[in-house]
Amino acid sequence: MSELADWIRLSATPGVGCLTARKLLSAFGLPAQIFATPYSSLTSVVSERIARALCDPPSSATQTRITLTHTWCEQPGNSLITLADADYPAYLLDIPDPPILLYIKGRKELLSARSIAVVGSRNATAQGISNAMQFSASLSQSGLTIVSGMALGIDTAAHQGGLQGPGSTIAVIGTGADIVYPARNRELAHCIAENGCILSEYPLGTQSIAANFPRRNRLISGLSEGILVIEAAAQSGSLITARMAAEQGRDVFAIPGSIHSPLSKGCHELIKQGAKLTETALDILQELDKNLPATIPDATTSPATTESPLLSVLGFDPVHPDTLSQRCNLEIGEVISQLLILELNGQVEVIAGGYYQRLSR
Repeated sequence: MSELADWIRLSATPGVGCLTARKLLSAFGLPAQIFATPYSSLTSVVSERIARALCDPPSSATQTRITLTHTWCEQPGNSLITLADADYPAYLLDIPDPPILLYIKGRKELLSARSIAVVGSRNATAQGISNAMQFSASLSQSGLTIVSGMALGIDTAAHQGGLQGPGSTIAVIGTGADIVYPARNRELAHCIAENGCILSEYPLGTQSIAANFPRRNRLISGLSEGILVIEAAAQSGSLITARMAAEQGRDVFAIPGSIHSPLSKGCHELIKQGAKLTETALDILQELDKNLPATIPDATTSPATTESPLLSVLGFDPVHPDTLSQRCNLEIGEVISQLLILELNGQVEVIAGGYYQRLSR
């Protein structure tokens, strides 16, 4: 326990972030050796301010954090991995600033599994939600662990899909591992803690802070062999995560959409920049495994079905009922009536401006 206390103390030292911690560990060894190093030697690696903080005894706040963390780790399913542990995720060691501590709830063995990140808009369309769930379920059934950030929208659907297969899912969160955010995902968080894995680099009790969420995105991409972007606006956090993935040498996949949809702009931009245009989960599986046959089942490919004439006229781009009325030569009341039936059947959705968009099934 004393060794773990030293790691927690190092992470709590003012001015010591991931990069500084790695410098200290590289220069002096494990945390106990760092704290035993004279001030004059410490200043050869870090600033005088940080050196003084390392030489000072742990504060009462740090002692409280150590006690709280020890108690938390004693609870079933909870664990803490340090940068020096053999089971630290190998993929994270490749990124420039891996966390020195990882707080884990659930199946920590998933951190060493083959995985793919699935990210996208918090304000996703019904089609985007469906795509995220279907792709994630198919990839999980094929043995890949789904990594996402447990935000509303695409992230939530990705986790739900991942839980449907043996690959399961990892939720990388921007709060302490003992905090559920957003609160609406409390039930999902409990399910992931039981059947998947919740991962955080932040100390227990860390509340939702806006700056933490973009930072945790490097772990989402860093844990994964590739990243799939489903619905992203032109200026979105998902694009930042995709760029991090590319910088980390990961494959980037993007699902295209309507040229009229703002949530397709980001995916189209990624494709222009070299991301792999993705239509089925098989596209991803074959890219990650060049020897994979082209005939494996793909849950994201829907069987052909007979569709209503109105659906055929609607197409796949958003259309206003007035336009449909002109195309079909039907009264607007009849068009609205048919659209309502299609909406109740889950075949279309209403989007901004009163437009209707077809949903793949």
